[in-house]
Amino acid sequence: MRCAPAAYRRGVFIDRAEIEVFAGNGGDGHVSFYRAKYTPKGGPDGGDGGDGGDVVFLIDEGLNTLTDFRGTHHWRAESGERGGKRSCSGKGGEDRVIRVPPGTLVVDADSGEPVADMTEPGVPVVIARGGRGGRGNEAFKHSLNQTPRKAEPGEPGERLRLKLELKLIAEVGLLGMPNAGKSTLLTAVTRAEAKIGSYPFTTLAPQLGIATLDPSRRLVLADIPGLIEGAADGAGLGHEFLRHVERTTVLLHLLDCAPDNDATPAENYRAIRAELAAYSDVLAAKPELIALNKIDLLDDDERDAAMAELAEDLKLDIADRHVEIVAMSGATGVGTPAVLEHLWTLVHPAGDGERVAWKSEPA
Repeated sequence: MRCAPAAYRRGVFIDRAEIEVFAGNGGDGHVSFYRAKYTPKGGPDGGDGGDGGDVVFLIDEGLNTLTDFRGTHHWRAESGERGGKRSCSGKGGEDRVIRVPPGTLVVDADSGEPVADMTEPGVPVVIARGGRGGRGNEAFKHSLNQTPRKAEPGEPGERLRLKLELKLIAEVGLLGMPNAGKSTLLTAVTRAEAKIGSYPFTTLAPQLGIATLDPSRRLVLADIPGLIEGAADGAGLGHEFLRHVERTTVLLHLLDCAPDNDATPAENYRAIRAELAAYSDVLAAKPELIALNKIDLLDDDERDAAMAELAEDLKLDIADRHVEIVAMSGATGVGTPAVLEHLWTLVHPAGDGERVAWKSEPA
């Protein structure tokens, strides 16, 4: 199993940045005439200027935060060189390759228009194009003007102010009220060092971890700040939560079997589902697994009764979406292997077979 990236362990999570990028300017064309012994009228031989370098974004799968942009706000590509005599073209400027984590959304800060959505590893995306090199005077010669004395200046490269926004790409997003046990579960199954406490909003920044089911199967889980009513309108950590859970493939909804907010597990479930639906229909439609957590606090009879009551209370809410309910304890590990197996089948469906409504026996 792998630990969470160091940036998360230190509590440093930078998911937004504003930078300015400068593509390289094109080099100026050159004006010159060939002169040599016995060739007094060799004609124009000014070369073209080199093209300016582009600013290119490329995904680096080893990055999970925008920390690199916190202290560096200007990123420049190299300008093209000026053309030379004897028809020598100027050297093109080097591209500036900027590496970003998967899931980085690039937006034009002035217009608000999206520029790029960085989701495909290995595919470079040109964000700002370098200027074209100017033509030298050799390019302007023709039968009516055999000694042109003009050349073009290089074109300026594009300059953009950009806003970068990181949306985590994890396979499983952990949903739940504050204190539902999300951080405890992530710590137990991935060794990520999530902060755990008995007070609301212990998770103030997303935490990533990788759970290993066996040597050939791994799941990337994201523990994201707890959600409360009104989040879709920005309450609590609101949009900070919802925009990160957008890109997960599957949702694991943790329900405390004995919630401390004077609500039943079913009422807490409906409250969070209402926020998901208010924020995004796409988000609300994602595949989901419900886990009744902290069953170590109950004896066997109480656990079975709690599962039966929850299944009955949520019967109408989940029937049309074929959502399963399982029991587990993130603190003791009871039922967590079964939860991971369920999540694996949702992330990597083998077929369209019918799923059961709920299961009362944890593995």
